[in-house]
Amino acid sequence: MSFDHTKYQPFPVIDKPDRRWPGQRIEKAPLWAAVDLRDGNQALIKPMSVAQKRTFFQMLVELGFKEIEVGFPSASQIDFDFCRVLIEEDLVPDDVHIQVLTQAREDLIARTFESLKGAKNAVVHIYNATSPTFREQVFNVDKDGCKAIAVRAAEWVRDYAAQQPETHWSFQYSPETFSATETDFAIEVIDAVNNVWRPDQGQRVIINLPATVEVSTPNVFADQVELVHENIQYRDDVIISVHTHDDRGCGVAAAEMAVMAGADRVEGTLLGNGERTGNMDLVTAGMNLYSQGIDPQIDFSRMKEIVALVEEITDIQTHPRHPYAGDLVFSAFSGSHQDAIRKCLSRYKEGDTWNVAYLPIDPADVGRRYEEVVRINSQSGKGGVAHVLERDFGIDLPRWLQQELAKVVQKDAEEDGGEITSESVHRRFNSDYLSVPMGWTLRSYDLNRSNDHVQAQISIGDNDQTVTLLSGRGDGAMSALVEALNRQIGSEVKVVSFDEYSLGDSTEANAMACVRVQVGETIQSAVATAADTTAAALQAILSAVGRVERGSEQLTVNS
Repeated sequence: MSFDHTKYQPFPVIDKPDRRWPGQRIEKAPLWAAVDLRDGNQALIKPMSVAQKRTFFQMLVELGFKEIEVGFPSASQIDFDFCRVLIEEDLVPDDVHIQVLTQAREDLIARTFESLKGAKNAVVHIYNATSPTFREQVFNVDKDGCKAIAVRAAEWVRDYAAQQPETHWSFQYSPETFSATETDFAIEVIDAVNNVWRPDQGQRVIINLPATVEVSTPNVFADQVELVHENIQYRDDVIISVHTHDDRGCGVAAAEMAVMAGADRVEGTLLGNGERTGNMDLVTAGMNLYSQGIDPQIDFSRMKEIVALVEEITDIQTHPRHPYAGDLVFSAFSGSHQDAIRKCLSRYKEGDTWNVAYLPIDPADVGRRYEEVVRINSQSGKGGVAHVLERDFGIDLPRWLQQELAKVVQKDAEEDGGEITSESVHRRFNSDYLSVPMGWTLRSYDLNRSNDHVQAQISIGDNDQTVTLLSGRGDGAMSALVEALNRQIGSEVKVVSFDEYSLGDSTEANAMACVRVQVGETIQSAVATAADTTAAALQAILSAVGRVERGSEQLTVNS
């Protein structure tokens, strides 16, 4: 089997040295048209039923879409019936236009207007293919014949609409395969259609420019759109729309550049469902605006509900890395990413301008929890481990202990081969650092200060065991305990690192102490919580030493 690139030719670029769109900036949302119920529906293995279409339509209305393509009623009885349900049951709000598609044939146009009888606001969308491939190989017509098809269809639409004056009509024309059509010819056909519809006399007209198949880089499509924007007649009275596909993976980019080039309106589907690689994704396009501080005019705050409903009706699963909507798009497993996110989130205050590393938007804005952001696997580091303990359990650890615990958790993740939950991290923290070795529980302590020294009497042991009494002298309670342990166990004890924290009101303990202790040649860390900082510090030292001594002969009881 050969992989022969020579059978393909590069798409020609546009010779337009005066292009202006690269210097433009999108400052407001375009008009959106959701075509899920027509273009998206025809791409499904199992097309939607009337009931499913109704549910989907209601969601689109709730999200804020004002133009919704509801079907191809001349080609599908289900689509015809759905139009009648929407109209007869008065399901279309007064500010929403329902849009239907039809081919440029009189019988199909007549059937289309029949399906819309009684509608308040409706868009009749006609099309015919204009590219050389379709003219020469599919329909066998020349340019004049192709243009005549469009003009005759425009006349039929105008005349049938006049028979139903109770409806506020919008007319839409698409030179299908526009992106593969000679731009000057596309403009010629568009002008001919507009000469029939006369948008300058009050008729609302949408000229839709489809990248029916994406054949070039997005900048070339933008050049094509800008040429139409600059050269068609009646430009001030016409809405220019674009309908991009994702064959090259650039559907959103092409639509964005087209808006920069003069387009007023964008058609697409939620999550990009559509034929081949899909339609332009309305979620991505809208959220891209949102991330730049621009109101997309569509409410995507219920992202999980949107995804769930689209998946249920289309039977297509959303990729976990789908922009803004996927399960993993706000999740960080990398240690360096986690550390940066944790630090930025700790500085962020409600009302601040959002500026958090690796998160282009606040996940909470689309209904995601911060609990989903930092997740632990073998690629995670101290920042991620520290974040989940702080986020889920209110435990704040010193840097040295973060690093130590992260190595333990990373080893667990490597052995497990998958994701480690925050509960697993917490269990590991409790077992390795917070649990008290048998016989080493602090029972009581008594401190007597004399001049610059503290004399400490400390009792340790479990409830059902003999109590061991330790006595020592030092500059403070910790040094007094260390002095007592030095004499008692016969090995030198040193506190290498020590940090203590006050705990919030939500915990029974009031203080937490973290220590790293050297016993002879052995280093051991431990954490303890208690009612006061002194008790927490003493217990942490005892736990660390107890872990080293575990298995050794028990201390002799002082009498």
